[in-house]
Order: sequence, then structure tokens, then C-alpha cells
Amino acid sequence: MDILKSLLKDIPIPEMVRIRQNFDASVVEDPEGTLRKELKRPGAVDRIRPGQQVAVAVGSRGIANIDLFTKLTIEAIREAGAHPFIVPCMGSHGGATAEGQTEVLAHLGVTEEAMGAPIRSTMEVVKLDELPNGLPVYIDKYAYEADAIVVINRVKPHTAFRGRIESGIMKMISIGLGKQKGAEACHQLGFKYMAENVPAMARVMLDKLPILFGVALVENAYDQTCRIEVLPAEQIEEREMELLEEAKARLPQILFDQIDVLVIDYIGKNISGDGMDPNVTGRYPTPYATGGPDVSKMVVLDLTKETKGNANGVGTADFTTQRLVDQMDRTATYANGLTSTVCAPTKIATTLANQEDAIKAAVKTCNILDYTKCRLVRIKDTLHLGEIEISVNLLEEARRHPDIEILSEMPYALQFDEEGNLFA
Repeated sequence: MDILKSLLKDIPIPEMVRIRQNFDASVVEDPEGTLRKELKRPGAVDRIRPGQQVAVAVGSRGIANIDLFTKLTIEAIREAGAHPFIVPCMGSHGGATAEGQTEVLAHLGVTEEAMGAPIRSTMEVVKLDELPNGLPVYIDKYAYEADAIVVINRVKPHTAFRGRIESGIMKMISIGLGKQKGAEACHQLGFKYMAENVPAMARVMLDKLPILFGVALVENAYDQTCRIEVLPAEQIEEREMELLEEAKARLPQILFDQIDVLVIDYIGKNISGDGMDPNVTGRYPTPYATGGPDVSKMVVLDLTKETKGNANGVGTADFTTQRLVDQMDRTATYANGLTSTVCAPTKIATTLANQEDAIKAAVKTCNILDYTKCRLVRIKDTLHLGEIEISVNLLEEARRHPDIEILSEMPYALQFDEEGNLFA
């Protein structure tokens, strides 16, 4: 490491300023009241019959208010005289184990005690059918045995492909409810065909299973709920396409087109399926999705606690830290690549001893003549893009942008502790 230290010792890290990026902050003012009203719409809870066993499918993402929405849905089902239970609906997440998926739900605040309903977690599946292309269609065993199924999910752009249906209720049905085997099947032909296979599998499942309705959520750029709709099963596909367009328009972004170095403090499965949202970073795991800034070098510094060692996405970065690698659960991480067939994000990026060295390495390799002119952006994670830090070389551009507010006019140096890590 002495050689690496000598290569990096004279590399400057530019001084920074703090800015606020302003996005449309529209929210649902009364999420509880709104969902209660939506659940009373025709084609929702009125389809449930007394005495039925109703599976409520809940995923692994850090969706705003997910515990509240799950609890309200369960209460409405119970008020209809039925018996709700929760099914972890997350493909291979949670290390592709029943216990791991229950733990993921717990981190989201979805526990048996808090929800007032049992959690039935298994990786066992039942094969429902096959698509014309030969791909099998699977369903969670407990959901298959239920009298009715309800699905809750956020609608948003996918991180690895583009289509009329991307990430939402349809994907939750085809991949989430399919557990590891279903997720593996849907990914088997690659992301090139995901825009076809996700809705095709979901249509089969909607046709053959007692899926009653979906609770569709859209979030604003600040990770807050801005739309809640309960969609009867027969309306899910058509309405989800419209909600996807709204979600794309509301996607948070970094308001600079070209960035020399992007520093991301945390990645994790609770942030994005890819650890960090490629729609924000511009770094995609496949060639089937585009958008975002032009980033020369990217650094990821640490993992969220909620990701429980799953470092999927670290391979999309150029540099990382020994701290991150030491926390990495390789089994959970590699399970993502083996299931999705996209293994580049599960590789380990070039690893430096500490955060200071990782940032310096990115500056050194960002392909500019004068390191002091580095256009550096630092974000906490890809969900929180309101207040961020930028280098002084981006300050004038920031001043000209109508949606950027300068919060600290006086430039400052990033501060590192004795071990070379940033102060919290």
C-alpha cells in the first residue's frame, strides 16, 4: 500500500460548497386517509369474501410509508371479514432465504407485531405455466394456496431496461411473487428481453391466480409519496404504464450534465436494487437503459446497515473502500448476479485503504489535465439529492441554474479522521 500512497499523496481534493437542488415537492397530504378511500373503490376490498385467506405481497425496497400502507391494507382486509397474511415478495433478495426475506421486511418496519398479521415466508414455489418462449412461470407457495392476493409496490423506472412496463405492480407479480426461481426465470434470457418477459409473466399470473388488486405508489424526487392508487387487477397494466411516465418525470437527478468524480457515501438494496439508482448516476449495469449525467469516475464509500452486507452495485463504481469490502456479504451479493445474470455490479471495484485514498484515486484517474479543476459531486445516496456537495469548479454553473440554491458561499475542505475516513 506504500506504493499506492505515494501515487496518491499529492493528488488534491477540491474544496466544496453545499447546495440545494429544488424539485417538485408535491405530496399526498393525508396518505392514510387517501389509501383508506382508495381501498373502498369498486374493484378493491369489495372483492374480498368473509373467511378468505388473503396474501398481501410486500417487497424489499425502502418505500416511503410502506409499513403504514401495509398495515392499512391488512386492516381493510380484516374489516371485510377475511384473514390477511404477509408474503415477502422480493425475488432473490434477503440472501434468497425465507429467514433473510423476513428480516428484510423487519428492517422496513413490517413485522407480525406491528402489522397485526402473520408473515408466511418460504422460497418454495409452484410452477404455473410456461411462456411461448419456454420460460417457466412460478408463484410463491403460500400465495398460490391463498384465496386471494393483493400486491403493494412503488411504480418507477427500472435500472437496467426500458419498456412500457418497468418497475411496479407487474414486476412485483412476475419477479417478486416468483421468488428466486421466478426471478431467475424472468432474467434467464437477459435484460434485452425483460420489457417483454416481465409483463408476459405477469399476465399469465393475473389470469391464473386470484390477484384482486394492486396498491400502486408514486414518489416525488424527495422519496415522499405523491400518488396512491388502488388498481383492480384488470386495470393494473394499462394504468401502470401511465403512472410510469409520471414517475419518470418526477425522478430525482443530479443537475449537472458532466461530472469528473461522483462520490456516493452509501449504497444498499434499500436504496435501489442496484445499490444506487443508475437513473441518477448514469452508470447502468446493462446497455438496455440510458439517461443521467456523464460521470468519468465514481466512488462508493460504504454500505447502509439495512442492506445487511449485500453490496450489489459496487462493481458499477470505479473505486471503493476496504471498509465497504469488509462488510460485504458475498453470498448475498453474488446471489443477485446469479439470479439476474448480470454479474458486473457484483464485482468488487478497485479497493483503497480508506475513503480519502478512494476519492484521490478517482480524481487522479478522471482524465483531466489540472486536478485542481476537478468537477466533483458528493451525495449521501441516490435517494437523497436535495442537499448535496459540489466542488468550487461547479459553483458558477450552479449559480446559473434556476433550480439550484447555494447554501454555503464559503468553500471548505472535506475533513478526514486519522484513519482517512470522512467525519460523519
